[in-house]
Amino acid sequence: MTDAAELRARTAALLAAHPPATTGRTDFLRARFDAGLAWVHYPAGLGGLDAPRSLQAVVDDGLAAAGAPDNDPRRIGIGLGMAAPTILRYGTAEQKERFLRPLWVGDEVWCQLFSEPGAGSDLAALATRAVREDGADGAGSGDWIVDGQKVWTSSAHLARWAILIARTDPGLPKHQGITYFLCDMTDPGVEVRPLRQITGEAEFNEVFLTGVRIPDAHRLGEVGAGWQVARTTLMNERVSIGGASLPREGGMIGPVARTWRERPELRTHDTHQRLLTLWTEAEVARLTAERVRQQLVAGQPGPEGSGLKLSFARLNQEISALEVELLADEGLLYSDWTMRRPELVDFTGRDAGYRYLRSKGNSIEGGTSEVLLNIVAERVLGLPSEPRDDKDVAWKDLSR
Repeated sequence: MTDAAELRARTAALLAAHPPATTGRTDFLRARFDAGLAWVHYPAGLGGLDAPRSLQAVVDDGLAAAGAPDNDPRRIGIGLGMAAPTILRYGTAEQKERFLRPLWVGDEVWCQLFSEPGAGSDLAALATRAVREDGADGAGSGDWIVDGQKVWTSSAHLARWAILIARTDPGLPKHQGITYFLCDMTDPGVEVRPLRQITGEAEFNEVFLTGVRIPDAHRLGEVGAGWQVARTTLMNERVSIGGASLPREGGMIGPVARTWRERPELRTHDTHQRLLTLWTEAEVARLTAERVRQQLVAGQPGPEGSGLKLSFARLNQEISALEVELLADEGLLYSDWTMRRPELVDFTGRDAGYRYLRSKGNSIEGGTSEVLLNIVAERVLGLPSEPRDDKDVAWKDLSR
């Protein structure tokens, strides 16, 4: 089994063969992937070495010390955190070979076409249809034609590819009859429109799909098994949103703590007590996220990621509210309320007013807090499920 010493040797060999100072960024990242040092726990030949996931830090630390470029993970977070682990688990050999390398290098940005105007919290109620054309053998083995609308799609205006779920059999109950696809965002039937948010920006989009043609070779998993595949994506998404690796005072708590230290004239007894409470909760959440990442070494993420996402949303909203209150009149300032379509969401490099407004979306994106509470209750705590009368009814017979 690959150990830390071997990874250090491989990292040194990569740096010797491709010195960061004289090697182009993209060329270096491709060489890193080919050397198995992209994500060491992935299989050999797919950016990894079948090594323990915990050893990734050995590579990352060695490359950072040498000034090597990274793959700008925030820009390609949907690809790294959602598409890649799903492709790895359910993809064919050809799909893994085609998509994982350009995804990790950042040559191709990904987005997620899941939520719909009538199927957000109840995602399984989605109405986007995928109908299969007859193939040359006349047996329905041709391309899929997709029609529908998706919403709240981060990075759709930048994306080359999308992970997409669509209904392929409306005669089955809503959690069945769904199939998972890899959608080419350059298809002429794909239209992306910006959704302007309370921040003034449009990082989200709505996406209209009209006669979009998807080859059957870009289907991920079995026909009708899309909900199972999507659950893998969603569990990885919640870990990637709520369980990001942070140093102490990383994330939203950092700017508030710095303001408290540097601006003693703003302090009050009430804000002091609230800051202490939120600082402690943020540290507990950070350490819990570390434990969840350690569990990932042994396999796929579980429902515990939903708990991380819950705490992430609540803490961000409470911390940003405290920051605005602490800054008093200054906290109401938001100097760059402009319509733009950013590549990144930067919580810490902006005004307190931006953080306060943007954090409102944290309890919606990646699964609403209400849905995640149900997941934690049922799948972590083992509580009884909520009564539901639609699980065994054909989707076409449901009222919408």
